[in-house]
Amino acid sequence: MRFKSGQDFLSLPSKSVTVMGMSGVGKTTLAALLQKENWFQYSVDYRIGTKYMDEHIADNFKREAMHNPFLRDLLRSDSIYIRSNITFDNLSPLSTYLGKPGSEAKGGITFAEYKKRQGQHRVAEIQALHDVPAFIDRANDVYGYQNFICDSGGSLCEVVDPDNAEDPVLRALADNTLLLYIEGTPEHAKMLIDRFRKNPKPMYYQPAFLDQKWDEYKLLNGLQAEADVDPNGFAVWGFEQLIHHRIPLYRKIADNFGYTIPMSEVPKVANEDDFAKLIVRTIDKA
Repeated sequence: MRFKSGQDFLSLPSKSVTVMGMSGVGKTTLAALLQKENWFQYSVDYRIGTKYMDEHIADNFKREAMHNPFLRDLLRSDSIYIRSNITFDNLSPLSTYLGKPGSEAKGGITFAEYKKRQGQHRVAEIQALHDVPAFIDRANDVYGYQNFICDSGGSLCEVVDPDNAEDPVLRALADNTLLLYIEGTPEHAKMLIDRFRKNPKPMYYQPAFLDQKWDEYKLLNGLQAEADVDPNGFAVWGFEQLIHHRIPLYRKIADNFGYTIPMSEVPKVANEDDFAKLIVRTIDKA
């Protein structure tokens, strides 16, 4: 959705916004705040984990449980039920399933298995993003919400082509929602990297970019075999590469399909009225 003026957005009887950007810029903070102001909150990561990756995640738990003779017998007799408990605030089962490539002795998984799970995540994220238009209707029809906010995952930019005006995912989002990029700062990027070093987490990469960085990491560190790769070592190094890869992609999406605000604006939003005024200013400034 593009608007000639902020007033055009303000006059809409039903408003739909997709917030996008790097981790920690305030997407979920805004979405949670608006949810309290009677907006329907759609979390892409939650949808991925509970709808499209749920069986993959649960099966991974079951594989681990099958190593335990006591649990194996209970599982095979359908005496116990294992599933993930993903919430908007706890997406750990999803990230844990993605895993980290490298030495299995250090908690890693094979690169082939890692790529398979990455592919599953890509399909799931695209499907969850395509679900946005239907959920806008569902939010109104079933729950009576007039306004809708989509809290997109940090990897949205990895599953679209910002240079393609007819990219199916971006078209689905831009035709039905206002795309709002929350832009971080160099200081924020450094903070993310520092935080990640302390607690490395699995991430999603574009396939070609992942192959390139995997080979580059092994070359830089003189590693030959997968078993020589420290999973956390690659995760931390790869995350820094990923941040610099994603920033220009998000800028292109915003330039071609939506609008941009600095992350410093997010703490100033205390209610729905503040958010509406921020959108109006952003549209008029563009």
